Amino acid sequence: MPKADEPNDKAPQSLDARLAAFEARRAAEKPVKAASEKAQQDGYRLLADLIGGVLVGLGFGWLLDHYVHTSPWGMVGGLLIGLGLAIFSIVRKAMKLSAQASAPSPQGNAGGDTGDGPTVPKQKRD
Repeated sequence: MPKADEPNDKAPQSLDARLAAFEARRAAEKPVKAASEKAQQDGYRLLADLIGGVLVGLGFGWLLDHYVHTSPWGMVGGLLIGLGLAIFSIVRKAMKLSAQASAPSPQGNAGGDTGDGPTVPKQKRD
C-alpha cells in the first residue's frame, strides 16, 4: 500500500518547488519596479516644484501690481523671480537625488556597486 501514496507525496513537493520558484522570480522583479516607480515620483515632484514656483511668483507679482499699481512689471518680475527660484530649487534637489542614486546601496551589488564607498577617480601621474 505504500506505493499507492508515493504519487500523492510528490504532488505537494512539486507544488512547493514551483511556488518557491515563482516567489523568487517575483522578488527579483520587485526592486527594479520599485526603483522605476521612485524615479517617476521624483520626476513628478521636480515638475510640481517648477510649476509651483512659477505660479507663486506670478501670484506675488499680481498682488504687487494690484496694490502698488505697477502693472505689468510686478507680474513680469514675479514670474522671473519665481522661475529663477524654482530652477535653483530643482537643480539642488536633482543633485541630491543624483547623489543618492549613485551612493552604495545597502542591498548589495546593485548597479555595479562594489560597496566600497564612494568611487574616487584615479589621478594622472606625469
